[in-house]
Amino acid sequence: MADSKEKLFSDFPPVTTEQWMEKVAADLKGADFEKKLVWRTHEGFNVKPFYRKEDLEGLKTTDALPGEFPYLRGTKKDNTWRVRQDIAVGDAKEANRKALDILMKGVDSIGFSVKAKDLCEEYIEALLEGILPESVELNFSTCQGHTVELARLLVAYFQKKGYDLEALKGSVNYDPMDKMLKKGKDLSDFAATAKELVDALRPLPGYKCICVNALTLSNAGAYIFQELGYALAWGNEYLSQLTDAGLTVDEVATRMKFNFGVGSNYFMEIAKFRAARMLWADIVKQYQPECDGACKMAVHAETSSYNLTLFDSYVNLLRTQTEAMSAALAGVDSITVTPFDKVYEAPNDFSERLARNQQLLLKEESHFDKVADPAAGSYYIENLTVSIAREAWNVFLPVEEEGGFLSAVQAGKIQAVVNESGKKRHEAVSKRKEILVGTNQYPNFNEQAQGRQPLGHACCCGGHKEHTCEKPFATLDFDRAASDFERLRLQTEASGKRPKAFMLTIGNLVMRQARAQFSCNFFACAGYEVIDNLGFPTVEEGVEAAMQAGADIVVLCSSDDEYAEYAVPAYKAVNGRALFVVAGAPQCMDELKKAGIENFIHVRVNVLDTLKEFNVKLGIK
Repeated sequence: MADSKEKLFSDFPPVTTEQWMEKVAADLKGADFEKKLVWRTHEGFNVKPFYRKEDLEGLKTTDALPGEFPYLRGTKKDNTWRVRQDIAVGDAKEANRKALDILMKGVDSIGFSVKAKDLCEEYIEALLEGILPESVELNFSTCQGHTVELARLLVAYFQKKGYDLEALKGSVNYDPMDKMLKKGKDLSDFAATAKELVDALRPLPGYKCICVNALTLSNAGAYIFQELGYALAWGNEYLSQLTDAGLTVDEVATRMKFNFGVGSNYFMEIAKFRAARMLWADIVKQYQPECDGACKMAVHAETSSYNLTLFDSYVNLLRTQTEAMSAALAGVDSITVTPFDKVYEAPNDFSERLARNQQLLLKEESHFDKVADPAAGSYYIENLTVSIAREAWNVFLPVEEEGGFLSAVQAGKIQAVVNESGKKRHEAVSKRKEILVGTNQYPNFNEQAQGRQPLGHACCCGGHKEHTCEKPFATLDFDRAASDFERLRLQTEASGKRPKAFMLTIGNLVMRQARAQFSCNFFACAGYEVIDNLGFPTVEEGVEAAMQAGADIVVLCSSDDEYAEYAVPAYKAVNGRALFVVAGAPQCMDELKKAGIENFIHVRVNVLDTLKEFNVKLGIK
């Protein structure tokens, strides 16, 4: 059998890169290779259309093994991860009932968000009644000023119950700089509290407490290299300050946990986590820890909310599924899948069940947990890993050279950069350079919000983000990528008038169908009713049909060559009874404009701004 395989492979002579490029050049027929096939990423580097074994030459990423320094291929020999679900605790007994229920449905990691005012011995006992902490990872978050109190209560509870304290796994989320980024509160004097927290949790060696919530950057629209670069600077700030406060690097590093977001850029996200472990190991190593184990990065991944949508919300399941796949293949320690309906309501039992099962499918049916670092050796992903690592390092170094992450946050530099990235991504969405299926492309034509509204973000004064309150420095903006289109579509729906866009299709069959499809998608993004047609023999018959249908907009759909013949007669036939639009940007556009035609839609227009203008013209406010 082995001989036949060898013979099979010998039948295929090796193909050189030069031969591949000759074939590509022939197929491009003179078109520019760089412009046509090379992808310029937001991360600042180019991605080639194909990679070969020679592209691995000189890359050290292939030298590592899973569970070995610098942990690029994972901090463990296998690829197990914990399925986490978070619970916002109102009533402790009710939260306990929910926790016990979901623990029987595949969850093995729970996150409790508890109110500081409720913290007491009885509260913790009611919350954790019947839960075996030796079998499940328990994660807790509360007001930053009460984390030490929470930690002491937990230690006392576990000791009282007689659990094997060294076997317990979990975390208490202390991250003052995260609150600074979100709320603009100055919590820079954190070293003493952090040291007290580490001391309080000494009986629980498996509990993390110094957290880097880079998920916040992801949810604000940061690009992948920015999320990673700033996360490294964020973590290094804690390392530096706490070692200066008297803790050893081993004590600090082994208590740290990184909570990353996961976006929909599938291969990039896999590479991000691999690069993150490698770079963090190198950073911790510079502090000269006693054990290389201190260089391991503990990573929790949560699917980002930045790209979730209110309309066609079941598409969110597709987004979070690929995101969970990225995190699982990249070897993270635990994953939270965001329920698909989180944008507009508190997740219910149905959406939470789906979110859990998305991970269980990856484990039980796809067996993603059976192979450690399956991306290893991939010519493409290994190169992405190195490229993202390089760009993230280029973000990390200037922050350190200019005084560190805390100083940058206090100066508003981090917020300014991330908010600018979020703004650029919003612009990309408005121009369809970044696609959100169901929102700015391929919307559900007949979907109505039916009272659903995006949930707002609370500010530090307890109000919403629109309210103003005093802040020492800038905060991050958490407008989701879809928010502008959602506001537009909700505006249309709230007006009580649903405009009709009528496709006047005529002439060349292929072009009229293509442009009608483009135009239907275009106007449906604003919630308009779209009326497609097979075709009309004359523009006059098409216009008459549009008037009978009560069209508010008549869209002429034909070929560029035929617009010179059809556009002006159609415009005159409409005679101001509806808005007239030409689908395309024909060479005769200037002549058509001279004839009075003002509206043209095509791939180069800003879809969002154009639709806003149509709403104004149609009197929708």
